[in-house]
Amino acid sequence: MKKPALFLTMAVALGIVACGNNAKLPLEVGIGGAPVLPPPSRSILPTVAIAPADGWAADERPVAAPGLTVNAFASGLDHPRWMHVLPNGDVLVAETNRQPHPAGGLRAWAEKRVMALAGAGVESADRISLLRDADGDGVAEQRHILLDDLTSPFGMALVGDALYVADTDALMRFPYSGGDTRITDPGERITALPAAGTNRHWTKGLVAGPDGALYIAVGSDSDHAENGLPAEEGRAMIHVLAPGGTLRPFATGLRNPVGMDFEPTTGTLWTAVNERDELGGDLVPDYMTSVKEGGFYGWPWSYYGANIDPRVTPPRPDMVAQALVPDYALGAHTASLGLTFATGARLGPQFTDGAFIGQHGSWNRKPRSGYRVIFVPFAEGKPAGEPIEILTGFLVNDRAKGRPAGVGIARDGALLVADDVGNTIWRVSAP
Repeated sequence: MKKPALFLTMAVALGIVACGNNAKLPLEVGIGGAPVLPPPSRSILPTVAIAPADGWAADERPVAAPGLTVNAFASGLDHPRWMHVLPNGDVLVAETNRQPHPAGGLRAWAEKRVMALAGAGVESADRISLLRDADGDGVAEQRHILLDDLTSPFGMALVGDALYVADTDALMRFPYSGGDTRITDPGERITALPAAGTNRHWTKGLVAGPDGALYIAVGSDSDHAENGLPAEEGRAMIHVLAPGGTLRPFATGLRNPVGMDFEPTTGTLWTAVNERDELGGDLVPDYMTSVKEGGFYGWPWSYYGANIDPRVTPPRPDMVAQALVPDYALGAHTASLGLTFATGARLGPQFTDGAFIGQHGSWNRKPRSGYRVIFVPFAEGKPAGEPIEILTGFLVNDRAKGRPAGVGIARDGALLVADDVGNTIWRVSAP
């Protein structure tokens, strides 16, 4: 290990903080269709400003937007990160986390230390649980282990009588019948997914298209390809697997795409993307964007279109010239993970056309950003307004009660929010 990397690892683990990611601009100027992008700011060490995780007391809950209420749909889960709502209203929850650092040693220890500070330093339960609200009172009174012995499962999609699960290293298929509460079939490994190296961005997003094709989001294994491009083979992109076909790239240059959904009026795929770090507290905004087949979105050579990352060598002006500009910035370092459109939502007329975004929250910015769920209004298939806070109160006195990740629409029209630090699925509804 090179000495600078060793020093950085130890500094991060011990909580040494530099000024490189102290924000100078209001977060709001990095949000919207035309975000302000200041010059990059670099320092020897990144800011480490993780909100220590406390969890929720029995009588505590997040704060819903005016006119809405929030309750715990299910609690006492084990790091619930992602959800999928089945046609009968059952809610699948991936109780999951990253596998231990494959390299072991000091780097693994440092990473575990940082994760523990953020409330994520728990072993992966490696299971998918099924939650059922049989009496319709907004609380799941039944909990079943649908699948276990998985490997950091994340994305889920139901196509016909097949349930697809994106483990960190493979796409799996299991037989499923409506109402099942347990799957004992060992499943079929459909295709391998990139998981070599440090597997830094371990989650594998998954969504089924209207034609039954599967779209799989795979993040990079680095911040800005500092370990070399060969380590990024098959990463930083969205793949597509058509029925009867083979896995192929759909769109590339996306550093860490996570949540995906299809905009209901146009049928266009959208994704929420986590951008790179260590260029300052105001760079680079995470974003959501429509995804063009064959499109290239800049990573690692540039960000937000043709803004060149000076750290990446050798430069590739030919690739920068191809980079598409994302549709909507979500703020620097917000860790925007969940994305779902309001199809079927019953939260009132102002929340019928647009996207809900779960912002997990920054680990390296002062002041902190994210730690909330927002709604971005749409009109004619495009963002059309400022974001509206739907669920807040995750940060109290600069400590984290919880951190929102996946979002979904329940069959009754409520918004479900997976809180992996609070170990709760929150339900936001209209009275």
